[in-house]
Formats: sequence, C-alpha cells, structure tokens
Amino acid sequence: MNAQLAIAPITNAWDNFRGVAHIGHIANERDYEEATRVADELFEMGAMDEGHPSHSLFMTISDLIYAYDQRHFPMPEVNGVQILRFLMEQHDLNQNQLPEIGRQSVVSEILAGKRSLTVGHIRNLSARFGISPAVFF
Repeated sequence: MNAQLAIAPITNAWDNFRGVAHIGHIANERDYEEATRVADELFEMGAMDEGHPSHSLFMTISDLIYAYDQRHFPMPEVNGVQILRFLMEQHDLNQNQLPEIGRQSVVSEILAGKRSLTVGHIRNLSARFGISPAVFF
C-alpha cells in the first residue's frame, strides 16, 4: 500500500505534464511531430546547454525522439567498401583516380572484397573527402 501512495504523486504529475506538454511515449507520427516541435523550441531557448534549467527535459524528449527514429527509421549497416563505392559514385571517380589507395589493381581488389582497406587508406581517403575515418568502420 505504501508503494501506491508513493507513486500517486508521480502519476498525477505525469498526467498533468502530458496534459500541458503533450509529450510522452511516442507511438505515432502525430506524437513524433509534437515531441519534435517541443524539442526544437527547447533547443531555441538554449536547453542543449548542460547548465540550462530545461536541459534534462530537452535530453529526455530527445531520447524519446531517438528511440522512435531507431524503431521506425533504422539506418542500414554499411561497411568501408560500400562507403568507398558511394564516394566514387558521388565524385564520379573511377578506380584509376584514387591515389590515396594506390594502383587501380589494389582498388579493384578492395572493391571485390579480396583486400581490406588499411588504416593508411582510410586516413588518406578521410583527408581527401573531408570526412571522419569512423565512417569506414
């Protein structure tokens, strides 16, 4: 019985909060849009700053949005070779135009899965394309 008494103020406050903010579990697109609207407003107020009084609220709503995104819009797994293919396509490059990797035959073997990108390749490609080396992992 004590547990029910202790939880009652929390559930009452939660119901009041949801009634005012329209924020809670994000179950559908309408909930998502409302949560995003509130998060954007908090962001504009500076709530992303850890010292802001609404920072915890901003982070909680952001976590809810992130969880919804992960469930409904999962990012596909990609590997370094797929990233390399994408970069080649986006920059209209052929295998002869990647001195960061080496000869065309080396590029061909990497694209065919016969060789792996080395740390040196990744470092050089990251510098050329201005991207983090982490995208290749």
